[in-house]
Amino acid sequence: EAADNTTDRTGKPSVAVIIPCYNEALTIAKVVDDFKRVLPDASIYVYDNNSTDGTGDIAREHGAQVRVERRQGKGNVVRQMMRDIDADYYIMVDGDDTYPAEAAPELLAPLMNDEADMVVGDRLSNGTYGEENDRAFHGFGNNLVRFLIKAIYGFEFSDVMTGYRAYNEVFAKSMPVLSPGFEIETELSIHAVDKRWRIAEVPIDYRDRPEGSESKLNTFSDGMKVLMMILSLFKDYRPLALFSLLGLLLCVVGLLFGVPVIWEFAHTGLVPKLPTALLAVAFIFLGMMSFSCGLILDTVVKGARKQYELEVTRIYEECGKTTHSCGISWWQRPAAPAASGGGVERAQAVPCRVLAQRAAASTLFVHRDAAAYVIAGEPRLS
Repeated sequence: EAADNTTDRTGKPSVAVIIPCYNEALTIAKVVDDFKRVLPDASIYVYDNNSTDGTGDIAREHGAQVRVERRQGKGNVVRQMMRDIDADYYIMVDGDDTYPAEAAPELLAPLMNDEADMVVGDRLSNGTYGEENDRAFHGFGNNLVRFLIKAIYGFEFSDVMTGYRAYNEVFAKSMPVLSPGFEIETELSIHAVDKRWRIAEVPIDYRDRPEGSESKLNTFSDGMKVLMMILSLFKDYRPLALFSLLGLLLCVVGLLFGVPVIWEFAHTGLVPKLPTALLAVAFIFLGMMSFSCGLILDTVVKGARKQYELEVTRIYEECGKTTHSCGISWWQRPAAPAASGGGVERAQAVPCRVLAQRAAASTLFVHRDAAAYVIAGEPRLS
């Protein structure tokens, strides 16, 4: 299988289209056919997550490689996909036909040009998600998650919850997937930010599910799981910030109880509210303990981060890659000169928003030809 080796027989980098599916019999055939048409050299994998409507059989009939994942949940499927499949580049897309296969080359371009490690298909910037999606609170939930990531990590995504992403092999093989369900998109986004992977966003046209196709996402229960995932990763990745905030809150409460006691003691020399005084001391003590826990856990996290960086370096070496392997990608190479001695085939300009973490971000338009890349953009703080 082409995607089980890092390059195919022609020497081209391998691309794996990975599609997690649960009861998508109505749409999976079109999704597979569209990606086979747009990326004819890619290997297409459909992971059937206990479907009862024949999704796997339909995908197999249309040429996809079908595998079964019995552990229910999108996160469980994505975890197994990353373990099973070896490829230079991965495109992860839902099987509900809401994302256009025609955008796949644009998602791959920043990866193949060594401009990004993960590319996000942004549904929101061009307004198509708001026009097509009529489910209440979905837009609000996406904006809330974006705000929290911005507030906690100082990084601004245009679209966090999109299911259309692309990433390279090193990112895939070093990504520890912990979430079992729909929290996977949030986990991928926060992991990329925290580990300082290069992130790019490409606007895509979103379309709603066709009539008869039902979403498996529950707005409130899955939304709560996403919020809990953000809090859990905040604890895991930024313990000093979290426990410092908690310690500050506890100390403020302790002062609210303790200041009246201190004021009365200063004027009368007495402490008539002894239980209140003890409560104030307890809150101040808990606040200091919280801060101390944050310091200890921060040291542990920094040690784990160092080990992670070493592991990433090992994966780079194992994959035979370098961190600065630039060059024109195979699918962008110039066409053979025409009989008349004409020029080369010129690709369309691909809008790509490359996000520099904790620094300036730019909206980049990459114009590609056989010899040069011209990049222009206006800097904007993320």
